[in-house]
Amino acid sequence: MSHQNYDVLIVGAGPAGVAAAYLCHRQGLSYLLIESGKRVFQGIATTYPAGKNVFASRPKDSEEPFRIEELSPPEKPVTVEKYLQYVEHFVEHEQLNLQLETSFEEVQDERDGYLVSTSQGPLRAKKIILAFGSSIPKELTVYGDAKMVAKTLDDPKKYIGVRTLVIGGGNSAADVISSILRAKREADDDQPVYWAHIAETFDVNKDTAQRLGEEILLGGHIRLLPGARPRIGEVDAQGVDRLVIRTSEVRQSDGIEIYNALSFPMKNVLACIGSQGPLPMFDKLGLQSIACAEGVCRIAKEGDRLLLLTADYESTRKGIYVIGGGISPSYMCISGSSIQEQQHPNLIHTAINDAYHVVEVIRTKIKPAE
Repeated sequence: MSHQNYDVLIVGAGPAGVAAAYLCHRQGLSYLLIESGKRVFQGIATTYPAGKNVFASRPKDSEEPFRIEELSPPEKPVTVEKYLQYVEHFVEHEQLNLQLETSFEEVQDERDGYLVSTSQGPLRAKKIILAFGSSIPKELTVYGDAKMVAKTLDDPKKYIGVRTLVIGGGNSAADVISSILRAKREADDDQPVYWAHIAETFDVNKDTAQRLGEEILLGGHIRLLPGARPRIGEVDAQGVDRLVIRTSEVRQSDGIEIYNALSFPMKNVLACIGSQGPLPMFDKLGLQSIACAEGVCRIAKEGDRLLLLTADYESTRKGIYVIGGGISPSYMCISGSSIQEQQHPNLIHTAINDAYHVVEVIRTKIKPAE
């Protein structure tokens, strides 16, 4: 079976990934940029509050300029919405080779590179740049064959006319519920939204609570499920993926469990349960890391695991590079026979300049005569 071949596969369409794709494009390297989300800069779009300003910040004591001015935020701060709009126009104008809603799954070594498995099928690449970023949504692990639930809210109108389950006890969950309640209210839909959290209390800030409270006062139908636990994924008789969530549990002395539960189609479930760093994926790929011990790390905390990288951001798996926010606030830099912690701020400036240095290294290896 033949697969599409690339000089470089770039994983993650945040600042580092888009910058790397643009530089490969300019340098004449064949490349593909894949992103699991629905848009470029998905991590920034998800984590930045609406209306927040984006700054052209540089690391303290660094005089290195933005190596790609085209992607730099303007010196005069702009809202995140305007900056994202500019970046999307930039990607479209440059006709970058981008594939959205594509998950990176596994890598196998080959003689001249790697065979890479993605949710859209396999491909081959000589080099891989991992630009995951720092905010990877946590998985809602359930037993069974059911697929993963949605993690973000792209269109609240999709939940009109159906009973919806939102899992998570924080601000993100509350904001999602407010949006769905508003859409239901405007459509005169009285189907409730169920709000489940593993803890007995919900933790939201004042502004978020006020927005949610306003929707409830205006007639929003909400059912609270404190202490509820997603326990199993199943497929019903009609072939529909469902999530079963226990709302109460009692374990008897003979080992029998008595519980009440609700079952929702997976398509009507949203999990807002926070994010994690990329270490689980680094482990899956076999990239080595080292735990910080007392007196070893100045930046990271004791016990934190830091990725081992060369000064060129190459991992211990040769040909795989790691850049951007996924290696912040620091990493362990391999230099000769020594290993030393290296600061790595989680800034757009840092991510873009990482891409500049790595693509230049890759270019000299793939096209050494140029």
